[in-house]
Amino acid sequence: MKRIFSLLLLLLALHGVAQPPARQREAAATDKTQNGAKPAAEKSRSAAALGSIREFPTAATMPQDVVWRRDVYRRVDLRKDANAPLYYPIFPQNGRENLFVYLFHLILRNKIKAYEYTRDANEHFDEAHVVKGKKILDDNHIFYESVDGKMRLNDADLPSEDVKVYFLKESVYYDQRTAIFRTKVTALCPVVVSGTSEFGESEQQQIPLFWVNYEEAAPHLAKLSLMGSNLNNAAEISADDYFATNRYEGDIYKTTNLQDRIIAQYAVTDSAQVKERTRIEGELKEFEDHVWGNDLKPTTPDAVKTDSLSAADAPPSEAADTPRRTRRTRRTTVKAEVTTKPETPKPKKSPSSTSYSVRRQRH
Repeated sequence: MKRIFSLLLLLLALHGVAQPPARQREAAATDKTQNGAKPAAEKSRSAAALGSIREFPTAATMPQDVVWRRDVYRRVDLRKDANAPLYYPIFPQNGRENLFVYLFHLILRNKIKAYEYTRDANEHFDEAHVVKGKKILDDNHIFYESVDGKMRLNDADLPSEDVKVYFLKESVYYDQRTAIFRTKVTALCPVVVSGTSEFGESEQQQIPLFWVNYEEAAPHLAKLSLMGSNLNNAAEISADDYFATNRYEGDIYKTTNLQDRIIAQYAVTDSAQVKERTRIEGELKEFEDHVWGNDLKPTTPDAVKTDSLSAADAPPSEAADTPRRTRRTRRTTVKAEVTTKPETPKPKKSPSSTSYSVRRQRH
């Protein structure tokens, strides 16, 4: 029995070894293809998952049928600490670049579109106002080279150091479907500031370059990392999250209005402009408080007690002192006077006196 079992094992081993070379090569190629395809598939799936996460912005699109919306234009000065992440590094270094260099690279690669900055200072996101990257370079005298029909541009020639201001348009709206009150950035415009500083003799000139539709740039801004803290250099935030959380600071210079005027056109002096900006900010804050009910009077016990004391100390009104002369009131009053009689006082009996009953007898 043992011999039979050993013979069967030997036959099986010879059958596995005694395969033709062609079949062995085919089996080896199949194993190699399967083993190589599995990591590639896993790598592609992980890349697709990462791309799907980083390709779309976190901020939701603003609905067009909201019940309340107000468009506000702000001047964002990059020299302020809150806006510094958009300005530094001035020149690309260690794989990092600022917002202007990143946007201009996207425009040159046809990833996003640049739109013309017109005289009315409004954004026009249509094909008639699309501006090519070459025209922006020519209009602003930015040096570049053309080699074999291809344009070569050095990052050092970009005016990233002079782009110190951004014109930013934001929409403050209330979505009645989701009961959300929020502020969303809708447009960006880099501005070149030329001339001496604000403490110099000559005035600074602002040259707006182009408009960028934020909805088009948002998927790419999610890939741009900004330094989020001076204390913790490992803390980073994406440019899309930076704008979605409204971390920037800027003064209002215009709101969408019927006359299409900026604040400087009807508020001439600096103090009048500051007063107008404060008024607009107050209106936005007041509407937000009204939406959430923060403008209602508090109903705490102390407040109720104070109101009660105030009402008690208040003098009575004339209306409260004067009785209403209605027919029903008169009848009730007269009836009460007729039916009620004055009570006659009865003499009190002394408890110590004894009462006797005397009955007269007849004889």
